[in-house]
Amino acid sequence: MKKIMSAFLVSCMLGLNVTPALAVAKNNNIKDIQKDYWAKEQIETVVSEGIMFTDDDGNFNPDKSMTRVEFVHALLKVLSNNNLDVNVKNSFKDVTASNAYYNDILRSQQLGLVYGYPDKTFKPNNSMLRSETTSVISHITKDKNVDYNVLNQFTDRNTIPNWAKLPYAKSINYGIYVNYPDESMLEPNKNLTRAEGAVLLAKLKDKLCTVKPQYVGPKEDVLAIEHLSVNKKAPNNTVQITNLRKVINQGNVLAVCFDSTFESKKHSAGDIVNFVLPEALYTDEGTMLLPANTKLVAEVTKIVPPKKFNKNARVHLLYKQIVMPDGKTYDIKARPFTKDNALKEGPWSTTGKIALSTISLGIVGAGAGVGFAFIPTHAAIGTGLAIGIPVGCGVGLIVGFLTPGLNYKAKEGEQVMILLMDDAAIAK
Repeated sequence: MKKIMSAFLVSCMLGLNVTPALAVAKNNNIKDIQKDYWAKEQIETVVSEGIMFTDDDGNFNPDKSMTRVEFVHALLKVLSNNNLDVNVKNSFKDVTASNAYYNDILRSQQLGLVYGYPDKTFKPNNSMLRSETTSVISHITKDKNVDYNVLNQFTDRNTIPNWAKLPYAKSINYGIYVNYPDESMLEPNKNLTRAEGAVLLAKLKDKLCTVKPQYVGPKEDVLAIEHLSVNKKAPNNTVQITNLRKVINQGNVLAVCFDSTFESKKHSAGDIVNFVLPEALYTDEGTMLLPANTKLVAEVTKIVPPKKFNKNARVHLLYKQIVMPDGKTYDIKARPFTKDNALKEGPWSTTGKIALSTISLGIVGAGAGVGFAFIPTHAAIGTGLAIGIPVGCGVGLIVGFLTPGLNYKAKEGEQVMILLMDDAAIAK
């Protein structure tokens, strides 16, 4: 019986082991874009150049509406202004430092790219209309004599709002517009899809000469390619050192620590959790990327509570911001570097729970065996123990596996590995 139980426990422990998975999709393997998709070329261009991204599953979601903050982030990349130093105060009451691409929203405000609303909101997660996007492109491109007659070729020209007629005429003259799927229609009041956004941004990138100089950032030159050795299983370990920035490339893994105790049962989606870098982060070649005591701000996106059959709680986090000791902030997109991009108790904690249940009910079984044996005769106590202990341990083992798993707990200073889902750029 002991040999069987030992073998069973060992096999369960082995089965509980996990290894980190590659959570970054390859740019040339976009799962939901077929070979004959109308915007395939442009989508592959913006993804390969880090202008737009796939999700964790490798999907581009081409028919999904493009949000205002997504458009701002991508537009800044096209204009090479995604590293612009922010020197304006946030004027939007619905934008906080915890928002995704917070600094990009401020860069847009500083440059005058995508404006907010009269009520001092930015509404970052609202969808962009085709007409709004065309207005932005018209605004940043060089002035020229506009031929309004180009609008006559479109059957729905009368649906263009008056404020958008000049932007449409100008953008069409420059050839930076979208008229898919019906080439005779502009559909200005329709939400811009991610595929349409990719087409517009790719066209704008090819025609940067038409953009006013004040909106185009300085040319960036790569001076060196260096490396990180934080985790051998990281999908990538390269760092680009340029004349403007230090860029920790997508796919790198960083080691960060909880700055206070954490218990999953005391948190919920939307909570902010802070982490810290206890020591300075250097490349293998000796370049300092992040100083000691740099903070990383994460948001709890989902907590899956413990479930029956010993399934432990899972905590899903999205790391959004780097806060330097001097107060400067940089956007980041990262998740825990685990098989399912979530934090959970490890196999040894689970095995300990099962072992505790086994031992506890083994003791109960031993007591019960002694009790029943004592009633007829003292001599039967040994027999009672021989029966009660295995039965109690067996029941304990079964209960340990069938009951809900563990909540996730972390101590202050406990280390976790995180995977960069996007390049993390630090200004020099």
